[in-house]
Amino acid sequence: MQQIHTPDWVKDAVFYQIFPDRFAIGGALENKPANLEPWDAPPDTFGFKGGDLYGIAERLEYLRDLGITALYLNPIFQSPANHRYHTQDYYRVDPILGGDAAFDQLVQRAHALGIRIVLDGVFNHTGRGFYQFQHALENGSASPYVDWFHFDRTQLGPGRGPYAYPSARRARLIRRLGSRRALGYDAWWDLPPLPKLNTDNPAVRRFLLDVARYWIARGADGWRLDVPGEIDDDAFWRAFRTAVKQANPEAYIVGEVWTDAGRWLQGDQFDAVMNYVVTRACIGFFARESLDGSLAHAVGHGVQTLNAGQFADEIDRVMRLYDTEIIQAQLNLLGSHDTPRFLSLAGGDRTALLLAYTFIFTIPGAPCVYYGDEVGMTGGADPHCRRSFPARRAEWDTGLQHYLRALAGLRQRAACLRRGTFHRLRADGRSGVYAFARLYRDEAAVVVLNSARRPRTLELKLSALGSFSTLSTELVTPTGGAGGGGNKAGRETAGEAAPQAQLHDGRLRVALIPARSAVIYRFCFTP
Repeated sequence: MQQIHTPDWVKDAVFYQIFPDRFAIGGALENKPANLEPWDAPPDTFGFKGGDLYGIAERLEYLRDLGITALYLNPIFQSPANHRYHTQDYYRVDPILGGDAAFDQLVQRAHALGIRIVLDGVFNHTGRGFYQFQHALENGSASPYVDWFHFDRTQLGPGRGPYAYPSARRARLIRRLGSRRALGYDAWWDLPPLPKLNTDNPAVRRFLLDVARYWIARGADGWRLDVPGEIDDDAFWRAFRTAVKQANPEAYIVGEVWTDAGRWLQGDQFDAVMNYVVTRACIGFFARESLDGSLAHAVGHGVQTLNAGQFADEIDRVMRLYDTEIIQAQLNLLGSHDTPRFLSLAGGDRTALLLAYTFIFTIPGAPCVYYGDEVGMTGGADPHCRRSFPARRAEWDTGLQHYLRALAGLRQRAACLRRGTFHRLRADGRSGVYAFARLYRDEAAVVVLNSARRPRTLELKLSALGSFSTLSTELVTPTGGAGGGGNKAGRETAGEAAPQAQLHDGRLRVALIPARSAVIYRFCFTP
């Protein structure tokens, strides 16, 4: 059996996902295009706000102080789309983002602060402005690049297509005929701007592997792979891993796979996947009473409401899916550019977001904060989940921000929360209480989550796990009700209002855990 190795730094990381056009505009970029949307206006599908990599670089201290140690950036390469999944040039950072010079500055500053950079790799399709595709459009079957894509050869010629910019009539044919017949080429999800690459072509494979190596050698610390299942070829992904790891053995490879991903997580392809299985479980449990059902349909493969027992069963199942090394490298997230904001899914219930972040910061894997979630941003499905980061601090929920900073700080101090084994302790569907332990060497943590709308008292038997002593209360969820917004400071650490806890004869008794809150305890531990 192959020994599995994932990058060691990921186990200690706290990620922050940034949609570059919407995070910050830097002061270093001259000749910014003039036709930009107002920063605070609702986003448009096609509009640009003008965020750039210089803006990210200028806010790295903010991110470091929040406890962030790694950035995952949505695509940054030259593209005509604000999301930049329509790649025109894989070797050039988009000029609107500041170009290659902005990338180099961002990497240099980030690395100096101990922050790593993971790029978004879109390798299954290009944009229709991609040079090789344009070459084939101009020259038809005579183009040396005709085999880079999946063309209908009968439609390659003057007056016969392909139809990369279809008329309204031809666009209507796509639904009935599919892109190959209607446009003359295979397009991703039959979208005309997105021609699919022919990765069976050795020249295409060499090109993509060189791109992968190039940006790692230039300073990137890993790749997030956009819908990698669209390249249904394990040999390609094995070669991709080899190319990336040769450039940097500790580079991180994380795939966007929304379901069980065992095929790619055997140690020879990806290090991890975006853990959307956990995302959906968190929405279904922590937001079950306030869930916005219409928005829930926008989350991949839907959301089912769960009680504490059902949630615990699902988490146990996920923890058994992959090798421990993989589990500790998973990217655990509550939302992304592809889903409505968690706070909106939860119907504005701030306590659901607090509980969910407490959970993903304390389970195995690397937690990931979607930009702006830390200050209480809301938004429905695309494009509303891609709003600009609020420029006015008066709009920030600073209590939520302080709590996430406290969670990141605790995770950094407590090795058991980063590398410890995971043990379910209690899951009561009727009371709404869920508790688990993390054990590592001589320290342990117990996390108790009360999802109910009233206080709870509980007793946990710990003796089966080992001997415990020196109980301390590390973190209590801020109170502040179910509403959103506002500068709700709340409680961040143990204090007079912390639930009273007693440890005796291997049993932990916790009195009156407040409604919709969590408490984290740390112990000395002897296996």
